[in-house]
Amino acid sequence: MAEVVAGTLVHTRAGTVTHGERQDASQLRAGARVLRPGVLVVAGLTLVYAALTVAVLTGSPLVELDNEALRWSVAAHDPVLYAFLWNWVLLGQRAVVLAVAVLWLGVRAVRHRDVRPLIMLGVATLLLNVTVGLAKTVVGRLGPLQLGPAALHPSAATIFADGTIFPSGHTANAVVTWGLLALLARRRRRLWGGVAVFLAVSVGLSTIYLGTHWVSDVLAGWVAGALVLLAMPALTPLVDRLERLAVRLLPLLRGRPVAPLAPAARMPSWTRSRPSVPARSAHRA
Repeated sequence: MAEVVAGTLVHTRAGTVTHGERQDASQLRAGARVLRPGVLVVAGLTLVYAALTVAVLTGSPLVELDNEALRWSVAAHDPVLYAFLWNWVLLGQRAVVLAVAVLWLGVRAVRHRDVRPLIMLGVATLLLNVTVGLAKTVVGRLGPLQLGPAALHPSAATIFADGTIFPSGHTANAVVTWGLLALLARRRRRLWGGVAVFLAVSVGLSTIYLGTHWVSDVLAGWVAGALVLLAMPALTPLVDRLERLAVRLLPLLRGRPVAPLAPAARMPSWTRSRPSVPARSAHRA
């Protein structure tokens, strides 16, 4: 017995491997090759995040490193550099980075009728706020500014004290927002990726110099932000649904149809708009 599916002859006798089965197996093997490195990276970063949290909660030698770094920042204080970096860390402040990102992606959405990047920004920001906010609440760590002069004493960092310093929100915001904008860039993505890395690293180091964060806060902020970016491909189905909803609603709000735009070359597949695919028919022979 034979069956014709979408123009392909498939034998369905027992014991015969069909064309669809071979294709599914091939896709599974290809997916496994792609997924395995990503899973290992996520697992590794999750372990690092957990280790940093445990180190902070148990008063490990990492806390002593925090104190040493704070003493260094006080000894290395320079009024001009301090004033510059105080403004520089605004590039990790949520309101500032979101304003820049929404402005850029908003103009792009209007110009190209492509709302997917804005939706991705919203999903990433929500995920970041929930995960980092939960960690801040659970750990409750106080920072050098809250502790004042007592911060210079050994093991001064206080946990479970209604603090919101671990992990560093400025650092995580910089990683996620600038990193996502680099991934969404339509051209010169390597250049913008380098800019994003520079901003994320410099914002984190600046908070240490300014004495607003401990070293461990910044390390955890980098890891937390990276985990959010790595989680975005897994949220593609959610982004797809929100995009379809937006496409249905926005024409009514703007009074004109939304025209699909071809994705830029070399953009990650999960950043691209999903074109509708007509259902394939099956005929039996």
